[in-house]
Amino acid sequence: MKEDYVVAILGATGAVGSRLMSELAYSEIPVKILKLLASKRSAGKKIKYQDQVIEVEEARPESFEGVDLVLSSAGGDVSKRLLPEAVKRGAVCVDNTSAFRMDPTVPLIVPGVNDEELVHHKGIIANPNCSTIQMVAALNPIYQKYGLKQIIVSTYQAVSGAGQSAWNEMLDEAKEYLENKPMKAEILPTKGDLHHYPLAFNLLPQIDVFEDDGYTHEEWKMIHETKKILLNDMNAPDLKVTATCVRVPVAVGHGESVYFTVNDSKATVDEIRSLMAQTKGLVIEDDPKEQIYPQPLNAEGKRETFIGRIRADIENPRAFQMWVVADNLMRGAASNTVEIAASLVKRNLI
Repeated sequence: MKEDYVVAILGATGAVGSRLMSELAYSEIPVKILKLLASKRSAGKKIKYQDQVIEVEEARPESFEGVDLVLSSAGGDVSKRLLPEAVKRGAVCVDNTSAFRMDPTVPLIVPGVNDEELVHHKGIIANPNCSTIQMVAALNPIYQKYGLKQIIVSTYQAVSGAGQSAWNEMLDEAKEYLENKPMKAEILPTKGDLHHYPLAFNLLPQIDVFEDDGYTHEEWKMIHETKKILLNDMNAPDLKVTATCVRVPVAVGHGESVYFTVNDSKATVDEIRSLMAQTKGLVIEDDPKEQIYPQPLNAEGKRETFIGRIRADIENPRAFQMWVVADNLMRGAASNTVEIAASLVKRNLI
């Protein structure tokens, strides 16, 4: 294992980029030099990191000379263009975009679930979709002990998952609504689609574009990423997964209603709750009598995945439901990315 690393954060000025810096400082990764890379318009901006003030550089292929590790969250197009250049120059890249997730040669990793796949990396490791991360983290101990036959998930996804501009637009819409003015929507459900609708005081059952089969691409990602992470095959027929993804007027923190069927008829609610309580990174908040259950407001800024409302389906044997909440910018992005990097360092894979 190296004693120190030259680390670059690509997309350093974005919402996830700032959290990558805080998570890197929190981690045990020995950083010798930190480079902050962003678009040309952000170049020259100065950002404080621990006791240093670092000037942001424009991200170009030559920016990765001498870099050991890249943490990337600058958008899929940027990742596709620049990360292969970083790999050519000897860097290992952990990417927080959708650019490489479904590439069969790229490991798709949730630490604590499938770290062993890191040994197969060829320079790029993909961080899963934020909504997939928290669901898979919650389901993995159940899958390992009881097996899984089917997953049906409905998500309640925060506006921050669509970026800072969408977040700002929702706040503007809320102000307009309260002042009895027409709400102006130019971004959601997705920037390049035919129509845009306000999110303030509203729900949008569309995240990303629609596929030909009627599912959105976000739903497609949850289905196939879950299979790739748990079964190492994005099209594995042995696990049935379906999803409905909804954007909600919440700033930070995704909620998910997860219905799942196990293979083992001996599974009980108490056993499942106990199993999850013993799993690192999972926090049980499940006491209906005291109205204790996970909430996005309470999860904001936390690294853990919070689970509650665990109950059996009284109509169907071997079927259960639970409510899963996590900070989509931390657990679903920055902390997962840095944990992948830390695992690479620990395993001497950089």
